[in-house]
Amino acid sequence: MNMEIGTISNWNEEKGFGFITPKAGGKDIFLHIHDYSRMHKKPIEGLEVNYILNTDAKGRKCATEVFPLRGHKNNGREIRQKIFSIFVFILFGCVIYFLHSNNYIPTVIVGFYSTLSTLSFLMYAKDKNAAKWGAWRTQENTLHTIALLGGWPGAAIAQSFLRHKSKKLSFRITYWMTVAINCAGLYWLITPQGNLWLKSILRHIKFG
Repeated sequence: MNMEIGTISNWNEEKGFGFITPKAGGKDIFLHIHDYSRMHKKPIEGLEVNYILNTDAKGRKCATEVFPLRGHKNNGREIRQKIFSIFVFILFGCVIYFLHSNNYIPTVIVGFYSTLSTLSFLMYAKDKNAAKWGAWRTQENTLHTIALLGGWPGAAIAQSFLRHKSKKLSFRITYWMTVAINCAGLYWLITPQGNLWLKSILRHIKFG
């Protein structure tokens, strides 16, 4: 297949897709973020690109192996974000392991964080897929609530590796607020007062 040249004429950052106007003329070609070079910065309108004209599973024309005609190289931001998210995830995992090993928190709290982090990642993946196909979206408040309750480590991995909700400033600010509040809550649970409260709740659940 021969490489063709075109210009990104429409790009939806939130949904992760847009269209390329062929330089040779003709109808605009569909472009999804998964078919765009990960070695370059994210697509923007007006960017000239090379691409291969292909067809998707439904026989519709689409662009694959898309990369900028010149410049627009990745500045490493996404790579740094991935490394940072992994670091935060591992660091928090070590903190949870230490607290559990020294009997500061019960096993149920470890399971709670693990379950909610997994759920959070899956909900980000579901929402990204919904954005791609124009299906029903998960409300941002729902994602923030799960993060607040303990799913924020999984959300951190999802944001960086799924490239979803990773650039919207208002969402990121709220996300980090949920992280701070959750960590403050965890700290309170290991205090004498918090520990007594947690034991009381667990006892009530067990025998109630």
